[in-house]
Amino acid sequence: MSLTHTILGLLQQEEMTGYDLKTSCFDQCIAHLWTADQAQIYRTLDKLFERGWITYTVKIQRDRPNRKVYSMTETGTAELIRWLQCPQPLPTVREPLLVQLFFAAQLPNQAIIQLLEQQLAARNEKLVVCENIELPVLGDQFASREQIMQRLVLELVIQKEQTYIDWLKIAIDVLCHQ
Repeated sequence: MSLTHTILGLLQQEEMTGYDLKTSCFDQCIAHLWTADQAQIYRTLDKLFERGWITYTVKIQRDRPNRKVYSMTETGTAELIRWLQCPQPLPTVREPLLVQLFFAAQLPNQAIIQLLEQQLAARNEKLVVCENIELPVLGDQFASREQIMQRLVLELVIQKEQTYIDWLKIAIDVLCHQ
């Protein structure tokens, strides 16, 4: 997956500024799926504009800098549709905690447990955030197609976090009784 297609998908939903993309989308709406900093977003917007996939209008403001409001072009929509239909390869997974644990036999159990408990707290926090995202439940007859797709994705994220939490509890228990 690329930041390019993530931004195209977001701009398909509505016109936005780079700032709006960062604060309303990457910091809130899809924070559980994809992260990007402000510089990455603006670099990508420039590339999308160069490719003709998006355009922008300048909104004049009196007491603030002018705003560029980005929107999709037909070419950008076609690219998003093309990408949406392409199978995606399995992602490269990098789990720093698991690499630490792989080599952690030389540490005392309490040091390892402390790492696991820190990760458990972070995972629990992420799970709460995901569970508090307001989307209709699956099967809600009044949910839009977009909401159904977003709920399906959210359900997988929640399940993954819960699985990780369950595993961390098992790992902590094993080390406590070793």
